[in-house]
Amino acid sequence: MTMVPASPAAEAGSLAPAEAAAAARYRRSADAAETLRGYRRDWQAFSAWCADRHASALPAAPATVGAHLAALADAGRALATLRRRLAAIARAHRSAGHRLDAGHPAIRETLRGIARSIGRPQRRAAALCTAELKAIAAACAPPGEGDVASLAALRDRALLLFGYAAALRRGELAALQVEHLAFSPTGARLLLPRSKADVAGAGEAIFVARGATPATCPVAALEAWLRAARLGNGPVWRAINRSCQQGGAAPPRIAALGRTDPARGLSGEAIRLILRRRAAAAGVTGTALEPISPHGLRAGFVTEAYRAGVPDEAIMGHTRHRDLASMRRYVRRARLEADTPTRRLGL
Repeated sequence: MTMVPASPAAEAGSLAPAEAAAAARYRRSADAAETLRGYRRDWQAFSAWCADRHASALPAAPATVGAHLAALADAGRALATLRRRLAAIARAHRSAGHRLDAGHPAIRETLRGIARSIGRPQRRAAALCTAELKAIAAACAPPGEGDVASLAALRDRALLLFGYAAALRRGELAALQVEHLAFSPTGARLLLPRSKADVAGAGEAIFVARGATPATCPVAALEAWLRAARLGNGPVWRAINRSCQQGGAAPPRIAALGRTDPARGLSGEAIRLILRRRAAAAGVTGTALEPISPHGLRAGFVTEAYRAGVPDEAIMGHTRHRDLASMRRYVRRARLEADTPTRRLGL
């Protein structure tokens, strides 16, 4: 992503405009779209801050960057936000052919001082495990015939149960297409054409087995939704509308999507709101540091699998983690309960 114009000297003079444009397009594809949007917002905020103070944003002096981070800390921003802002500033400098020394004392020591002075735990999604998912599924309205609430209940049960069993990231869950699914008597095979860890776009496949209990079987819930919505292709998760006709209300309508936009379905934000609403109805709540979030489905899967004694390699194969340390961060809740020495106090 090029957040600022690259200097002409940085470009090879022998490149044709079309060749340079193609290379720039692929550079922008090196990171996920959401990551690029975040970097762009951070860079724009830093540029505006510098302009207000008549300071140079590009190249920026380390003291300027340190002062900006201090201002963010005084404004109550989290340490993780500061680190992301620094990454965006450094990236903008690299894109323009400049070097920003993030290890300069004016930056490094400022961050260390902020961490010691006002550091606080990073917010993490509350792990939603099997017990919580069963409660949420039970809180969904029972299915009926053609009613908006019943169709929404079918969709939401399938969305949450399947998202949990497949340990999908929110973006992966939102991007799920009917064409990516293959059902069998034993479960459902899911192809992920692209994911966060699969930056090369080679594609990854996972399998979700049918559950032992029909009421909470993720595969059966997904099949029920697809049948009720009559979906044979395109996005799995659709909006449900009630079309109004003159003289009365029409039956519920699954939002039809044009052929020109086959990848559009429910957004990640819509999925978050669905989860929060259903969790609240089930009495499942989070905390200020561990809020209810779609990422909690993935965290809950790892937590539950760890409790059940599933080997690390099997968990990582399903969640598609590339790093063992990253995967084990999710088992904090299970280990906290299992390894506590208070069990031996005899109280």
